[in-house]
Amino acid sequence: MRILDTIKKVPGGLMVIPLLLGAIVNTFFGESILGLTDTGLWNWFDGTFTTHLFKTGAMPILAVFLFCNATTIDFRKAGVPLYKGVVLTATKVGLGIIIGVIIGKVFGPEGVIGLAPLAIVGAIANSNGGLYAALAGEYGDATDVGAVSILSINDGPFFTMVALGAAGVATIPISTLIGCIVPIVIGCILGNMDEKIREFCAPGATMMIPFFAFPLGAGLHLTNLVKAGIPGIVLGIACTLLTGLAGYFIYKLLRMKYPEVGAAIGTTAGNAAATPAAVAAADPTMVAVASVATVQITAAIIVTALLCPLLTSYLHKVEEKKRKRKEA
Repeated sequence: MRILDTIKKVPGGLMVIPLLLGAIVNTFFGESILGLTDTGLWNWFDGTFTTHLFKTGAMPILAVFLFCNATTIDFRKAGVPLYKGVVLTATKVGLGIIIGVIIGKVFGPEGVIGLAPLAIVGAIANSNGGLYAALAGEYGDATDVGAVSILSINDGPFFTMVALGAAGVATIPISTLIGCIVPIVIGCILGNMDEKIREFCAPGATMMIPFFAFPLGAGLHLTNLVKAGIPGIVLGIACTLLTGLAGYFIYKLLRMKYPEVGAAIGTTAGNAAATPAAVAAADPTMVAVASVATVQITAAIIVTALLCPLLTSYLHKVEEKKRKRKEA
């Protein structure tokens, strides 16, 4: 059976297929087996290698992925990941704030078509770093993956609070930012000190993708799409198209080598679902819309996780044709 070849035929398949399988398993078997039992897979295998690999292992595996990819970064080009990260972060956060503030001023806190500014900013201004890194590793180079160390700054409720004028200002823990950068820095140092280390770690940059994709999917629940209804799905589609295409065209404008990677910011971070609660805790006036916003953002997380790889893959094919014409 040619399982791997089949998966690779799907746009962003190394990421999308395991992620979707993880979401399906979590939805139907995670907490209970098809609703027929009180205990699901995660309870049965709690604390074992099974849960570590398929449920809770996304972050440590992603850390290894970042380390391996960093070993291929040349010190002489160290400024490129920083530059790309700043561009992508400014694009993602800037659009989220601008759109959210405009809708808030024009339509008020209730928003439009059932989408509150809280949900809009919370979804659009946050990006899925794991998915970005996977797509950048598949369609870009090491400098594109390295940009995730800067892109991670949009995690959390900080920019949402700024955009909405929430009472109290949240800060991004310096330990979080440093913790994200350290594996990349160490990998980069070792890869430049010893060419053999670079060669040894290079395969991990691709091999690790499905291993952290599945547990990322296992943190999603497909029923949230139903609960969020059309507004939540619209939010996810808008997030992918608006920020994904914005990242792509800005990369095109700046003449980046792989402009399609710019579209990989068209996602919503998994932890963005916690943003409404954090904002409501800081600003009591947001309590009324926080619960609805949470469900809508959760839907956006799922929708963007499926659509963004498709958009990035499509743009990759477009750019590949252009590159081949130039080489001919």
